Amino acid sequence: MKLIIGMVLVVACVAGGFVLAHGKLMALWQPFEILIICGAAFGAFVIANPGTVIKGALGSFGQLLKGSKHNKKSYMELLALMYDLFTKARKEGLMALEADIDEPENSPIFQKYPQILKNHHALGFIADYLRLMVGGNMNPFEIENLMDVELETHHHEAEKVPAAIMAVSDALPGFGIVAAVLGIVMEELGAHVAAALVGTFLGILFAYGFVGPMSTSLSHMNEDDSKVFECIKVCLLASLNGYAPQIAVEFGRKALYSHNRPGFQELEDFVKGKAE
Repeated sequence: MKLIIGMVLVVACVAGGFVLAHGKLMALWQPFEILIICGAAFGAFVIANPGTVIKGALGSFGQLLKGSKHNKKSYMELLALMYDLFTKARKEGLMALEADIDEPENSPIFQKYPQILKNHHALGFIADYLRLMVGGNMNPFEIENLMDVELETHHHEAEKVPAAIMAVSDALPGFGIVAAVLGIVMEELGAHVAAALVGTFLGILFAYGFVGPMSTSLSHMNEDDSKVFECIKVCLLASLNGYAPQIAVEFGRKALYSHNRPGFQELEDFVKGKAE
């Protein structure tokens, strides 16, 4: 929804200002200029990127429409899940978590948190490191180093799509100039100068009004995803270092951004409600 609102605002303000300045709106409708600019930009995008990035970029538009899936409630679910897991491990021993982490979808603990079950990456991250903790062959420093390597890899992988889209944004003004030059060198010079200038205008508008902001929005969403993993990491390490479940979860709460961070009492009430 935020994407649509932003795009409508861009178009309304640009087109509205043009009309108010006594411009003829249909003069901006130059389909051949749009074909040159967008077609060339997409072709360059295909040349520059591997199939996984192209597929990820095309799929990212749905993500932009939905917005970030992380909010205060989802973080409270995550922290409550970690609390339940740590409490069970403290009462029954780490080995008692084996069934939960081997088949999370069948685990009574995980079933209480459907939003976490849908996040397969976070689910796998939790299960993998709990499995290492259950094995007992790695000390906290080794596990933390391994987590850092995985999180860095995840961050670089996630940023490939926004970077590729930003590259298209950087290229669009150039393709607008290409369209302008093509318009100017047409035989009927006078008839195509206006269309050529519209080509330059469209290239710049597409770059800074749509494609560039989309890339920036995706980067913000990736930061939200990374924060989930950072929260899990902090909780797991605190538990591994011997802190009580309530304190380990508090470590994770402190790692969250302020606008998504639940209050201490708010989280405690939520955890108690899930336990009932």
